[in-house]
Amino acid sequence: MTDGADARLVPAREGRGEVREKASRFFGIAAPAASTAEAEGILARIRREHHDATHVAFAWKIGSGDRTSARASDAGEPGGTAGRPIAGAIESAGLSDVVVAVVRYYGGTRLGTGGLVRCYREAASLALAACGSRTVYETIRLEARPTHAGSGAVRRLLRPPEVRLLSERFDPEPVLELEVRRTLADGIIDALTEARIAVRRL
Repeated sequence: MTDGADARLVPAREGRGEVREKASRFFGIAAPAASTAEAEGILARIRREHHDATHVAFAWKIGSGDRTSARASDAGEPGGTAGRPIAGAIESAGLSDVVVAVVRYYGGTRLGTGGLVRCYREAASLALAACGSRTVYETIRLEARPTHAGSGAVRRLLRPPEVRLLSERFDPEPVLELEVRRTLADGIIDALTEARIAVRRL
């Protein structure tokens, strides 16, 4: 479970799983992907590795809330028998920032739509279970401009990883760039304002 409106679960590493059914083989591969471009790159790598496969179906879910990007492809299988079950496995796993491909090698026996749905979902679920999970948080960046004497007030608010100092420079007064969990940002801004420290969102 995640612990806040700004938290989400993402894969901890790449995971793989395999299902065999009537000589057909289904290889599930789940990998972290922070953007659609990264997901496309991972899919291109998988297609190269399995260039002789019959199908490489996939689904991804990236981001959260209003900024979620989701896509699924049957890759030539009958409509709704591959991409949708993979996407369903992602939803069941509760993960985001993930791309899952299931590579199928046809074994010569038709499996029917029900068999395809079950095999694609199971291969995806095995891969997702193998990749594990970790919690990440949506963050925003703040720029604080204290006086030299007031820089200690900014530092007292630091609580990595929730409130982190990204950089510090002098212009000629200190300029500190902070990375803050989204749900904590208003409180940090209020604390800095109360301390009479100029602050703005980046």
